[in-house]
Amino acid sequence: DASAEPGQNMLGQSDAMQSVHSIIKRAAPTDANILILGENGTGKELAARAIHRQSQRAEHVFMSVDLGAISETLFESELFGHKKGAFTGATKDHIGRLEAANGGTLFLDEIGNLPLHLQAKLLTILEQRQVTPLGSNKPINLDIRVVAATNINKTQLADEAKFRQDLLFRLNTVELVLPPLRERNQDIPEIAQHYLAFYARKYRQAEKTLSNTAIAAAVNYPWPGNI
Repeated sequence: DASAEPGQNMLGQSDAMQSVHSIIKRAAPTDANILILGENGTGKELAARAIHRQSQRAEHVFMSVDLGAISETLFESELFGHKKGAFTGATKDHIGRLEAANGGTLFLDEIGNLPLHLQAKLLTILEQRQVTPLGSNKPINLDIRVVAATNINKTQLADEAKFRQDLLFRLNTVELVLPPLRERNQDIPEIAQHYLAFYARKYRQAEKTLSNTAIAAAVNYPWPGNI
């Protein structure tokens, strides 16, 4: 997938994207936590990687965690780590994602999917800047920059029954909203040509171009799945 290339830049020079690039340029060199909002397919991980590349932590790890893909039962083990014998099946020590991200950027994708009781545990760690692996009584100091992302809207985020407002405050030092593709359709020709060239190289085909008719059709399509 071309959009998943770690070094892939965000494409588009529309006014909406110029605003996105401007916020990233100003916020990335700081250590402020950033919350990225946007529909599915708008490029939230690309934005997070751009923030990391332009930060003071660029030479350190970028740790991406899809919270929507981690089951509740494995959440603490995956994020906090565990010691051998901490629970049935823990046959060796396991370094959690938080500790593995030390010195770098921790990208928490789909933060809106996290249940309230796990939100509370995450908040405690972000406040204390320490994590204690399961089965251990020795906390580990954390030096991480947190970038979080969600596709749920601001109304849902503001609902205390769904999302802890103290955690939102902690994550949302800087807010970055990624526009849907239908709101920046002048970027579509550039994006389409990028993918055309990418897949031509991947499948060893001669490079192709789009006809004016095809470009017009693409520009006028609403793109419900975005990029």
